[in-house]
Amino acid sequence: MAVAKIIEVISGSKKSFDDAMKQGIDRVNDSVTEVTSAWIKDQSVVVSKGKVTEYRVVMKVTFMVKNKAPDRKK
Repeated sequence: MAVAKIIEVISGSKKSFDDAMKQGIDRVNDSVTEVTSAWIKDQSVVVSKGKVTEYRVVMKVTFMVKNKAPDRKK
């Protein structure tokens, strides 16, 4: 049986929403294996002196939960 888990991630970029999403996925892949999808829940920008200074995304990232190794003591 396959089991998946979903985590919420907030990521930012000075370049674009696309870059913020890619950086977030890259960072998740540093600590989690088998990422299968991501859903962009929200987008926002940081504005300073009338200019956009950062793009932010809130994502729900799905990854597969590994099966525990079989108990060999049986």
